[in-house]
Amino acid sequence: MSLDLNLFTLNVTPSPDDPNVVDLVSPSGVVHYRKERVPGSAYSVCVYDPDSGSLLATATAPSATSKHKTVQLHNPDVVVELKYTGTLTFKWGFKWEEHEFEWRREECYILRKPDPAVLVAVTKEPAGRLKTTSIQILDYNLNRFDIDDRKGLEIVILTALFTFHDANDAYHAADPPAPASSPSTSASTGAGASETGAPVLPPRPPQRTGVERIAELHMLRALQGEGDANEVEVGAEGSVEEYAEYAHGLLRDEVMLFVTVRSASSAEVPKVLRVVEETKRLRHKSGLAEDEELHQYVTYATTLSARKGPRRINLDDPPPREKAHTGAYAPPVSVIIHLSKIDMPELRPRFEPREPGPEMGWVADEDGSSGAGRSDAGSERKKGKGREKESRAERARLEKLAKEQQRAEKAQRKLEKEKGHKKKGASRAY
Repeated sequence: MSLDLNLFTLNVTPSPDDPNVVDLVSPSGVVHYRKERVPGSAYSVCVYDPDSGSLLATATAPSATSKHKTVQLHNPDVVVELKYTGTLTFKWGFKWEEHEFEWRREECYILRKPDPAVLVAVTKEPAGRLKTTSIQILDYNLNRFDIDDRKGLEIVILTALFTFHDANDAYHAADPPAPASSPSTSASTGAGASETGAPVLPPRPPQRTGVERIAELHMLRALQGEGDANEVEVGAEGSVEEYAEYAHGLLRDEVMLFVTVRSASSAEVPKVLRVVEETKRLRHKSGLAEDEELHQYVTYATTLSARKGPRRINLDDPPPREKAHTGAYAPPVSVIIHLSKIDMPELRPRFEPREPGPEMGWVADEDGSSGAGRSDAGSERKKGKGREKESRAERARLEKLAKEQQRAEKAQRKLEKEKGHKKKGASRAY
């Protein structure tokens, strides 16, 4: 970035006598700061005042390329944490007093969220590498903020810049030259390579078996987001004893309150039942069944649920109709058994109460309600209806008797009339 020639500028000048020493020199030739890197396994640099030789600041880190460095100022002692905050871009942040600062490649800003950041320092870098040649501290922008220790802030900004230089040198350090190989060595190496041919691959590790294989299968399911940690899916691979031992190991964990044993397909439904029985046998054999009761809850399905997906049009002929066998047994296509150390009422089977049939002497009323549990008002209404019905039957019986009596009297009169006509005819004949 281009610098303003009217501002105070410091030029970065490496020492010709010691490669670990770098000076910050003004255009007039006055040395204002001196940086010296301390040799050693850990990264450490010191910043001095060249006139008095007093130590101004120290920067330390495990290595020059570490993303977290500690800057300590002396007289007075202040510790500043310098952290790498960028992801794809160059960003380093630190906090001074109540303000946050951020180095962005060639520029240092004071952050004012949500307001825009303010530029407080700028450097001049060559193209392609972070190698500062000059730096300017923008005092006119710093004067806009309440900063008590302006000198300490300037030392922190410059010390951070020195650490960036060392990190850049570490990244671009040249690899040590490889030792030159003699012609005889290269010839022997080439001959050996031609004789051996392709490198031999290491032997494949043996596949796990037993309970370890069952645990590996469930671990793979968990990594794929299928199933839970307390779930045992019984498949075709593995024996009943191996699944039972795996489930028993889960139940021995104090954190595991219940274990769910499910079938992978309809073919493994009988196998699930055997696994559960074997698990309970192992638990009883180990003595845990006496100390802690184990609850068992079973849920199953007799039909496969339709899978969600695109709708397909079936053009096949419909299958021939078969007589439906009501009440016929259908084997379950999937089964889930919960083995729980605690009582789980929500998994208990729910029974729907049914009224007994006529074979048990239970007769429903005319309105369809059962005879049990009737209220007093209902009983009175029932009795009233019964009395009304009896009175109607009595009236019908009396009316029937009256009609029969009338018919009998009419028949009697007709018979007597016929007898009278016969007597008259007989007297005229004589």
